[in-house]
Amino acid sequence: MAAIQVRNLVKSFGSQVALRGVELAVEEGEFLTLVGPNGAGKTTLIRILATLTRPTGGEVWIDGRNLAEGALELRRRIGFISHQPLLYGDLTAQENLRFYARIYNLAEAAERIEQVLEQVGLLSRRRDPVRTFSRGMQQRLSIARAILHRPAVLLLDEPYTGLDQQAAAMLDQVMQAVGAASRTVLMTTHDLHRGLSMSDRVAILSAGRLVYQAPRADLNERSFRQIYRDAVTG
Repeated sequence: MAAIQVRNLVKSFGSQVALRGVELAVEEGEFLTLVGPNGAGKTTLIRILATLTRPTGGEVWIDGRNLAEGALELRRRIGFISHQPLLYGDLTAQENLRFYARIYNLAEAAERIEQVLEQVGLLSRRRDPVRTFSRGMQQRLSIARAILHRPAVLLLDEPYTGLDQQAAAMLDQVMQAVGAASRTVLMTTHDLHRGLSMSDRVAILSAGRLVYQAPRADLNERSFRQIYRDAVTG
């Protein structure tokens, strides 16, 4: 089974249908970028995979485990980065990571916390309250939190939104390190250039349906932009 396996996934909010029978597989160690216009269902799909919301129908398997049967255990195997940092503002950077280290029952937590803070360039600010951080610094700390427990699967929902140039460059470096570690990555983005350049495979979600997917090696940016326009307007 693939590292992420989605079968006939449906999600409705009352009369509004956000996902319409999505079928998707991401192989172990693969980097898949999911693109699509606003309202396509990208964030809804990521939130379901991250166990933050339940599907209306269908099945989700992550790292060989059924989401419906083991969401709590799956959270230990998933790293999640969104466009919202989801941090505790009154805690320091170090205290935020200690909190998540306890949740993950992380061995040698102190050493690992220092490693990830250094990786995202925040080691010197480890004792500062997060509410004093800029938007970019908060997102860098959310990256540290997401990779803290060395997750098998990393989910990124529009992670570059609102980032300054330095923070975006650091996220690029983290993604390169993730690729080197052969982790499975699913990322949503509006940035077609960045999404295409980073991924092994790209897919297009439009109106709640997966309408296109192809290996990165089969595409160039110009052709993909035309495919994207046709897919979301057709």
